Amino acid sequence: MTTTVPGTYTPQPGAAPLPRMIAAQAALETKMLLRNGEQLLLTVVIPTLLLVLFSSVDIVDTGKGRSVDFLTPGILALAVMSTAFTGQAIATGFERRYGVLKRLASSPLPRWGLMTAKTASVLVTEILQIILLTAIAFALGWSPHGNPLAVLLLLILGTAAFSGLGLLMAGTLKAEATLAAANLVFLLLLVGGGVIVPMDKYPSGVQDVLGLLPISALSDGLRDVLQHGAGMPWGDLGILGVWAVVGLAAAGRFFRWE
Repeated sequence: MTTTVPGTYTPQPGAAPLPRMIAAQAALETKMLLRNGEQLLLTVVIPTLLLVLFSSVDIVDTGKGRSVDFLTPGILALAVMSTAFTGQAIATGFERRYGVLKRLASSPLPRWGLMTAKTASVLVTEILQIILLTAIAFALGWSPHGNPLAVLLLLILGTAAFSGLGLLMAGTLKAEATLAAANLVFLLLLVGGGVIVPMDKYPSGVQDVLGLLPISALSDGLRDVLQHGAGMPWGDLGILGVWAVVGLAAAGRFFRWE
């Protein structure tokens, strides 16, 4: 006969360990992102179509060498921007409008933990994007060069910069305004950020201004390393670092949860 010790099956209410809560929220954020048709269009379909189209058809003069070698670094930068900035800004903006963020903020998961989970979700999505785009680029004949550490630093700082700017937009504008502004910025930076059109096609004065944008620094830095085999692109890393610090600090200061 089995003897049951009193209290053996007594529930112990309380919050789960913080790492488990963050991991669960990050998994949920990633699933929601991958199930959203509009987000998939921004993060997967558009970058893939641009890479295949402009690598296969001679539409834009990309200079000497194969088009795929010029385009792939820019498309990788575009993928980072589409996920960390555009996608995150739109999703977070509507979560804020519908009161989701307000309810999550009152849960045992602290606010910084929620932002950590969102960042982890962005990183997971970017890894999937980079794997897909890299495989497609190799199939198109891409031959990368350079230091993998430099590429990793560029991608991390680019993600931080765009994530800060996306959260700043989502936390200060109305959801509809965020939707319009994020898509408009995406289109403008796609054209003027050196993603598809080389920066030397613009007037010198315009180049100086565009070169300070985070998308330009990320695409140019990746291109210098992966196409030209350059060393550590300190100038581009510096520009991305400034945008990351300013964007994340401003998002932390002005983000409104309601």
